[in-house]
Amino acid sequence: MGTSSFLRNRYWVLRHGKSIPNEKGLIVSSMENGTLEEYKLASDGVNQAQLAGESFVKELKESDIKLENVRICYSPFSRTRHTAEVVASVLNLPFEGPQCKVVEDLRERFFGPSFELMSHDKYLDIWALDEKDPFMQPEGGESVADVVSRLTTALLTIESEFQGCAILVVSHGDPLQILQTMLSAAKQDTGSSRIDLASKIRGIKIPAVLSQHRKFALLTGELRQIV
Repeated sequence: MGTSSFLRNRYWVLRHGKSIPNEKGLIVSSMENGTLEEYKLASDGVNQAQLAGESFVKELKESDIKLENVRICYSPFSRTRHTAEVVASVLNLPFEGPQCKVVEDLRERFFGPSFELMSHDKYLDIWALDEKDPFMQPEGGESVADVVSRLTTALLTIESEFQGCAILVVSHGDPLQILQTMLSAAKQDTGSSRIDLASKIRGIKIPAVLSQHRKFALLTGELRQIV
């Protein structure tokens, strides 16, 4: 299985299916709220997750990847857990088995108490701040750079545990945009002496790179191979 030289695995990302917060137009970004059952997938989101699972199966077959080499790593929020459960069912993988792993550092970006349970129209304010300064935190929340730090931890954990696997990362809009930004920039960083993942990410953790994460936006239920 071909991988990027600084990674031991191949990666796909999947944004959770349409959730009840999406339907209600609410920002649900705290761990306390995000893990509540009332904020899992809406019925449309279950269908999106099913279709994403079917697409993933097709891509695995096209790449000649056996199901035994698949790992699903997912955020602990109810909407991502629900999505991962549906995909695991499509792949006929036991959700409580060793091929499915909850990774806390893949959780939603916390936008801060002043945004929690507010209208999702407020995202525009946060993204404007990100573009201006991705190291600046929304009040009480996480900056883009904060999310990079914990996604680096998540990646290093996954890379240390698995080798030669197809990793499906089931997470949220902002974290997955940021993850793609990190890995895209790290992949292009061919001229430096940085060869390991952690040092590559440190090298690209600069405003000019991180401020552009919206370029990698995903729709709900959208699957994308990244490396």
